[in-house]
Amino acid sequence: MVTVLLVPYAMVIFRKFLPFGVKPRPNARCPRCGSLERHRLLWLYLRDKTNLFADNLKLLDIAPMDCLQRKFRAMPNLDYISVDLESPMAMVKMDITDMQFPSNYFDCVICYHVLEHIPDDQRAMEEIFRVLKPGGWAILQVPILRDKTFEDPSVTTPEDRERIFGQCDHVRIYGLDYKNRLEQAGFSVKVDDYVTQLSDDVIRKHGLMKDENIYFCFKPNLEGK
Repeated sequence: MVTVLLVPYAMVIFRKFLPFGVKPRPNARCPRCGSLERHRLLWLYLRDKTNLFADNLKLLDIAPMDCLQRKFRAMPNLDYISVDLESPMAMVKMDITDMQFPSNYFDCVICYHVLEHIPDDQRAMEEIFRVLKPGGWAILQVPILRDKTFEDPSVTTPEDRERIFGQCDHVRIYGLDYKNRLEQAGFSVKVDDYVTQLSDDVIRKHGLMKDENIYFCFKPNLEGK
């Protein structure tokens, strides 16, 4: 049996998750709440490794995921806002390479599988860094599929992007040098292999991928700590 993690009402139990993806992955999508492996991993990580549930925080959610946005908006300790340039789910329509927020404004930022869609990802990282408070944290997740990041601005059609980058709306394939790109924007970065710390039963129960690290980013405080 697999227990669905993010259902908003009573707990529902299914025998397995559903296939999902351009190349369908088995046991990926929750039939109740629509969460994918990465959403369930994020929820567990936020619960176990961050102060999101304990402190009063101003949270920026970039390109919100419905299964998580409903949970965040219901949490009384969060001053929550979501942004996206196109998604109707977002509370505010905004370009994350030019965000209309003051500097040092948010305690935490979640940007989950977004930057692979952004042509100027370095500018987006710098903007996230700017609006984050000193001492604040951000989870900036992308799919890591190779050793070195590959991008080619001349690849512009959906057909070519799907063929070269694996998805019609992706503009690059990130590699293990992603950490360096985040550090160039000013972040201190911890690549957390949190999923390896979970038992096989927990991984199976929540349908998690065993090889997805969490990119947990800090904005150094004024003392540089």
